[in-house]
Amino acid sequence: MLLNLVSPKILFRVRPRVVPSIIQVAHRHIASSSENAEAVDLAYASYESTTDAEKTPQPPLVILHGLLGSKNNWNSMSKAIHRTTGRKVISVDARNHGDSRHSSQHTYIHMAHDVMKLLKKLELTKVSVLGHSMGGRTAMVLSLLCSDMISSLIVVDISPVKTSPQIYSMANLFDAMTAVAIRPGIAMSKARKLADEQLKSITPDVNLRNFLITNLVQTNTGSYTWRVNIPALKDNFQSHISCFPTNLKGLQYCGPTLFVGGSLSDYIGKNDLKEIQDYFPLAQLVFIEGAGHWVHSQKPEKFLDTICKFLKDK
Repeated sequence: MLLNLVSPKILFRVRPRVVPSIIQVAHRHIASSSENAEAVDLAYASYESTTDAEKTPQPPLVILHGLLGSKNNWNSMSKAIHRTTGRKVISVDARNHGDSRHSSQHTYIHMAHDVMKLLKKLELTKVSVLGHSMGGRTAMVLSLLCSDMISSLIVVDISPVKTSPQIYSMANLFDAMTAVAIRPGIAMSKARKLADEQLKSITPDVNLRNFLITNLVQTNTGSYTWRVNIPALKDNFQSHISCFPTNLKGLQYCGPTLFVGGSLSDYIGKNDLKEIQDYFPLAQLVFIEGAGHWVHSQKPEKFLDTICKFLKDK
């Protein structure tokens, strides 16, 4: 279902004298929140053609995963997007996730700065960005702060204007993961099975448990730990991760924008489009039938078709 766009004439109502003050306040907050923690180096995987004949002039697509995920979760989809569109695809590990550096600070402002640092390192001046859940909010913040660098924006099953009640169950998952105890020296297959057994008490959803267990790693000493920085995520969850930054109100990204929701998910409301367009005037909202929060893994073919059609010529 594709909802009609509101007329741009209605959406640009901000008085010229108000916009600069809002932007200045936002940037002062960004500067102050970055004082004590520099942008961290991010691990990434790149999917690109090896011959000039196969390369496309379109900007690369940067993919940002969700909370407790990693770039590895997007491996198959990244390959499929590259194969379908010819674009270079860069799948990124967020701070405190995957192979990226850990930090005590975990806000969307900081994560957007991390991506800016990576783009500068890769000498990329224009990219399209796709983000799921936590990564979707990071992508939104990035586009609002660096709109001239963003060719197009895709946000998957998350909104800047509301939060699903389900998101608050994450606090219980942090505690459950912390409580998992596995003796050193056993095989990874057995360790995964033991972790699964211990996580059953917190969630009966085998798919969710399997997702969490992708974060289980073995150290050089043979002991097991989580590669995600659970203490930092737990400390920042309530005040920073679970909600969209309110200090960015008044900023806009006016490029092509697609919000993709799962019809079985409540992370984006069917009536949220008008408020979403306060930030993203050209936003379209599409729901994929039969998908929940993990739209890209639950309905991969439909998801791929939807985003590739949107990305064409953007």
